[in-house]
Amino acid sequence: MYKLSDDIAIVQSLDFFTPIVDDPFTFGQITAANALSDIYAMGARPVTALNIVAFPVDDMPNTVLQEILRGGIDKLNESGAVLAGGHSIKDDELKYGLSITGIVHPDKLISNKGAQPGDVLILTKALGSGIVATALKRKIALPDQVEAMVQSMIQLNKYASEVVTNYPINAMTDVTGYGLVGHLLEMLDASLMDARIFASELPLLPGALEWAEKKVIPGGLKSNRKFYKPRVALGSKITEAMEYIAVDPQTSGGLLISVPAEFGAAIVKDLHAAGVDQARVVGEVSNSSAEPRISLQ
Repeated sequence: MYKLSDDIAIVQSLDFFTPIVDDPFTFGQITAANALSDIYAMGARPVTALNIVAFPVDDMPNTVLQEILRGGIDKLNESGAVLAGGHSIKDDELKYGLSITGIVHPDKLISNKGAQPGDVLILTKALGSGIVATALKRKIALPDQVEAMVQSMIQLNKYASEVVTNYPINAMTDVTGYGLVGHLLEMLDASLMDARIFASELPLLPGALEWAEKKVIPGGLKSNRKFYKPRVALGSKITEAMEYIAVDPQTSGGLLISVPAEFGAAIVKDLHAAGVDQARVVGEVSNSSAEPRISLQ
């Protein structure tokens, strides 16, 4: 974040990756939604975007690139941001992403620092996209599972952000590559708090738990689990599959919001009314701690 004046601060973010679905247009949509997410997670409004492209011009037709860019601008149009240009290079492996600039009043900026004891934790999207995407790569995912995953990933966090910024939010982040546990720990580290996650309340994508039980999991999940395991206490009813869900790396995941408990039910109700159907309270923040930990129960 960079403060330009007493009334305006800019928020800058960048993200890009290789395709996770076969359809170029859908890939463009997912990538744009994912890149925009950081802006929404800080309570800001995206205003401009730059495309970032690495494309194998000798191996793929330009129509593939056209569809990717069309998918990206589809989501930019939905967000209200303007595509200001971009840059491309020739590469053996296809990559696409965007650099996003957003604006926010400095006093209304939301960070992942500030969670307080007694806060409830609200998650706005279902978990399991990394697991279902792995099943897709192995060609064993069912069509309805893939469709649910895609619809979740292309949903902008715009609508969730517009709802929650009307409330006194203490902290907020988005859930992406480090999984729910990893991004929550970042929030707890910044706030010097502990937290409990209610496993039974976690919204799950169709097929995510079943594939987790069969150990159809991405490499990033294994890395997340190894890194965060010392800081997570597992309840007696937590299965290995549920542990996988909690550390599954997400692409274009939802927002994770820490808010005083008295506002929790109203926020969830407003999120549902705004079309954020998977939103629910999934945990609570507890006492401050010099070494923050998560209890998964």
